[in-house]
Order: sequence, then C-alpha cells, then structure tokens
Amino acid sequence: MDYFQAIVLAIVQGIVEFLPISSSAHLILVPELLGWDDQGLAFDVAVHVGTLVAVVAFLRKEISLIVPAWLTGWTNQKWDANGQIGWLIIIATIPVGLVGLAFKDYIELNLRSGLVIAGSTLVFGLLLGWADVNAKRNRKTIDSLDWKQTVIVGCAQALALIPGTSRSGITMTALLALGYTRTAAARFSFLMAVPAIALPGLLKGKELIEASTQTQWPILLTGASVSALVAFLCMNLFMRFVDRVGMMPFVIYRILLSIAIFVLLT
Repeated sequence: MDYFQAIVLAIVQGIVEFLPISSSAHLILVPELLGWDDQGLAFDVAVHVGTLVAVVAFLRKEISLIVPAWLTGWTNQKWDANGQIGWLIIIATIPVGLVGLAFKDYIELNLRSGLVIAGSTLVFGLLLGWADVNAKRNRKTIDSLDWKQTVIVGCAQALALIPGTSRSGITMTALLALGYTRTAAARFSFLMAVPAIALPGLLKGKELIEASTQTQWPILLTGASVSALVAFLCMNLFMRFVDRVGMMPFVIYRILLSIAIFVLLT
C-alpha cells in the first residue's frame, strides 16, 4: 500500500463511518473498483482508531459527563441521568457483541459479496427513508430513552454486521421509528459508536499482534490521522443540517449506489 491509496481509503472511511451510507460497503467496493489489493488488517485497525478518536473528540462534553456519572453510581448503586445514559449505551452494545462473536466467520465468508451489499444498501436505505418521512413530528430526546427501546436499537445495530446496512443508518432508523428527533437519533447513534468501534478494534488489534506481520507505521499513522480529521469534520457538518434537511439525500444516494452496483455486477 502506498500513501495515495492510504489517504484515499482513509478519506472514504472518515466520510462514511458516521453517515447513514455504510462504511463497510465503501471500504469493500472502492478497492475492487480501483483494482487495488486488499488494504489489510493493520490498515483497517488504523482507520478505525482514527474514527474512534474523532467521535470521542466530537462527543467530549457528553463523555466527560457520562463516564464519571456511571462510575460514581457504583458507590451507592444509584445513577443520575448521565449515569443512566451510560447504562443504555452498554445495553445497546450487547446485541451486536453477541451476534458478532457468534456469526463473525459466517459473515466474513458469505455476506461480503457485491449482491449482498447492493441489496442491503437498497433495502435499509428505503427503510431509513420511511422512518425519516414519518419523523417530522417526532419530539422525543435522548432523556426519554428507556431500556426496552434501547434493546430494540441495539438489536437494530446488530443488523449492521451485514455489509451495506450502515451502523449509523440502521440505529438512526430505529430511533426515528421510535419517535426521536433527527438530532437525538444522530447523537445517540454517535454515542453508540464509541463501544461499537472500540470493541471490534481491540479484537482486530489482537489479531494483528498475533499475526506478527511487518507493519508500515508511517502509512498507518497517515491513515489514522486522515480518517480522524475527515470523520470529525463530517460529524460537525452532519449535525448542522440533519434536522433541517433530514435523511433523504442519503436515502437517494443509497438507491443510486445500489443501482450502480447491480449494473456493474450484471
């Protein structure tokens, strides 16, 4: 891998990780369309570390309230509103963790094809569009979340293990369908991204260490830095217009992308 390839893939990762258009689909398709070799496990870990740094930086105020409140709650077994959000994030992460551990190998072997990506991009894009159209009168904020709704959102997040689904897209879809505002849906989806990115990153990091392959540190650091910067900028831009514009531009993009993939494959 050279620096140009690393920068292009890092930009792609940074743009699509937190937008409802599926990062896994783009990271699979872009190298195939450009005729590049697989970027490898080390680079995947690097760009995911970059996006993790970006989301932590973007949510630094919320995280600085949630983490201490959750830890403090253990002293008397009582958690305030911020501590309870911490619990909700944990609950929402359990389904994707269980499904990932149980079906990781099956997904890697059977669900990374172009047709699967095209189909899931289209189906879950249309579902996002339906939820967004019906979300114009939504008024619920994150404070309204309870554990039952969080389980639903967590189960929805587990579907994102199917390439083309989009983790942020499916979680925002679930939250919109449950009556939450676009801003609340986007922000809680970003909060859910912290463990959702960190835990697989740790597993991939373990695999990388065990593989003992030669590491191109300058290229990895470039990829991590570029993906972090681009992801941080994208989150800021997304939050500025999502409540006014909604999800329809992303729905249209997903429909066009799925059509393009089908055409290329047939």
